[in-house]
Amino acid sequence: MSKKSTENGKTLLLALGAIAGAVAVATMSVKKHKDKSNTPTSLPKNRNMEDRQVYFIGGGLASLAGAAYLVRDCDFKGENIHIIEGMSILGGSNDGAGDAINGYVCRGGRMLNEETYENFWELFSDIPSLDMPGKSVKEEILNFDHLHPTHAQARLIDKDGVILDVTSMGFNNADRMALGKLMLTPEEKLDNKTIEQWFIQTPHFFETNFWFMWQTTFAFQKWSSLFEFKRYMERMVFEFSRIETLEGVTRTPYNQYESVIVPLKVYLDNFGVDFSINATVTDLDFNPGAGITVTAIHIKEKVGDRIIELNPSDVCIMTNGCMTDCATLGDMNTPAEYNPSQPISGELWSKIAKKKKGLGNPEPFFGHADETNWESFTVTCKGNKFLNLIEKFSTNIPGSGALMTFKDSNWLMSIVVAAQPHFKNQPLDTTIFWGYSIYTDKIGDFVKKPMRDCSGEEILIELIHHLHMSDQLEEIKETVINVIPCMMPYIDSQFQPRKMSDRPNVVPKGSTNFAMISQFVEIPEDMVFTEEYSVRSARIAIYTLFGIKDKKIIPVTSYKKRPRVLKDALKTSYR
Repeated sequence: MSKKSTENGKTLLLALGAIAGAVAVATMSVKKHKDKSNTPTSLPKNRNMEDRQVYFIGGGLASLAGAAYLVRDCDFKGENIHIIEGMSILGGSNDGAGDAINGYVCRGGRMLNEETYENFWELFSDIPSLDMPGKSVKEEILNFDHLHPTHAQARLIDKDGVILDVTSMGFNNADRMALGKLMLTPEEKLDNKTIEQWFIQTPHFFETNFWFMWQTTFAFQKWSSLFEFKRYMERMVFEFSRIETLEGVTRTPYNQYESVIVPLKVYLDNFGVDFSINATVTDLDFNPGAGITVTAIHIKEKVGDRIIELNPSDVCIMTNGCMTDCATLGDMNTPAEYNPSQPISGELWSKIAKKKKGLGNPEPFFGHADETNWESFTVTCKGNKFLNLIEKFSTNIPGSGALMTFKDSNWLMSIVVAAQPHFKNQPLDTTIFWGYSIYTDKIGDFVKKPMRDCSGEEILIELIHHLHMSDQLEEIKETVINVIPCMMPYIDSQFQPRKMSDRPNVVPKGSTNFAMISQFVEIPEDMVFTEEYSVRSARIAIYTLFGIKDKKIIPVTSYKKRPRVLKDALKTSYR
């Protein structure tokens, strides 16, 4: 055996050992976390559901899911459930709006996953579909996805417009060993560390196909939390072997607002749940002393301020952070304003964290907009000329591909074309697609301005040049109805480097009637920036505060403990 073969063999054994060790370490870590349970110190003695009121602060998926668990699993009266939302529409970051005249807009595209969204699928198996009588939303989504499988043919594209071969992850031995060592390292030792700090001795890692694909699929930055990167590697280890095609992405029939939020809202409407929109919660009052009991909710509305006084048996459940706070829209001729002012949710979280211990620390997440922003854009076209050109370039029909990333672009731009129509009111002669860029402060390769200073038209011009379709620029522009840019200063905030204590437990220690649900609470083993995280946090809150024993929260599926999955991941790392 040659010296090189021997070294590779040793590396292989070490990597296998690292993965096996990671399983043991992760298992011990989970047990340690579970000992620090979310169980409140004293649940309210008044169990009469007829008299209890529950107030959800924030109208996103987590709050809607929490309300659904109350009516489904607690036999709670809908009129006793109150959802308070500061915006004029529910759904939080699951959005989708517009028309064929002014253009459509999605701030983001929330990807689902059939294998890992355990509680999401369980809940939506009981939410009736609005378009398929007798079927659930789960059945509707999975039926659509199975008929429109994802298999990206143009995942990475270079500056010359060449679709790269990404069957190889591009790792060298140093990259593999650094990843293996990370899997061995306990979470407790990763406080405030960034991905870049971990791979500082192996900068080649950031040049690999794997990094470009993983980064843009999940929106990581080099300066993102090493802790969250490790969680993703463990939770999505089975996706490692198919990251180049994104076959694991589960698509909804329409945008997430219409496919997920609307049927859930209709379900809750049927139970008489109370919704208050355009109502901003500005503060919470607590009982004095060591425990955590909310006594009042302060609300600001157009008609004035009001205070809701809570009875001893009432419950308050708060969304303690929203990644799309301070988002702004532009249009074909106007840039989206970059306005990283204090977000509403972060401001409220900061206020209450100063009042009581154990409520976390919002500063790492909402104090660094230059590190947490990126910008998306939605293109609306008359006819399908542009989509046909993209299809010819990528060899993916609309809905069959995934992110197409222009890896050499200064903005690190990506686009994705969903199956058409993507909106229920979208005419047959109208098409749309979505894109985003991570580095909004960089000068464009063709439009010599930072992306955050660009209008929709300028973003379109940059994209057309990266597609090497500049000879058809004017013809394409004639078909475009609008390009709506969306600047989101805090969209990556949940990935910020942090201490373990910066994210609070869903039900903080000492709480009698208070919980927090969002992408900014701590749930052992699970990964943020997902629909599952929102639903799981809501289920933990309801089951804990209301003492639900006859139903169980579905645990995180431990793919990282399955030998075949680990074997496939290891083989992929050597491609």
